[in-house]
Amino acid sequence: MTKHTLFICTSCQRSSEQMPEKELKDGKLLLEQIKTLSSEKSTSAQIEIQPVGCLWACERGCVAAISSPEKPTYLIVDLPVDESPAALLELMQLYINKNNGVIPWKQLPQFLQSAIFAQIPSIDMDCK
Repeated sequence: MTKHTLFICTSCQRSSEQMPEKELKDGKLLLEQIKTLSSEKSTSAQIEIQPVGCLWACERGCVAAISSPEKPTYLIVDLPVDESPAALLELMQLYINKNNGVIPWKQLPQFLQSAIFAQIPSIDMDCK
């Protein structure tokens, strides 16, 4: 079974305020919430949740990406920490269930319809 990866940027911070060093950044909080929800829903067998130091969309944090071999990669931006984990796991299920990974915009969880920033074709995909 092919693993599908959910990347979470751990350096993301939605607020412009400087945070004390001891406080977790929003990206790390999002990562922890997704891990907790994923273990509660028993989705960890199909999904690898991978922290990433930076996804280079700092002005659009929190940021996540989903990827799998032979499927497009999606970059998701502007994610609020508290509302995003369930929507991201729902998106992952849609992605897993699509053989080619292409999810029509209307099928996206409504919460994420404005958050999908890019769909990057797989190297293996025919982009005609």
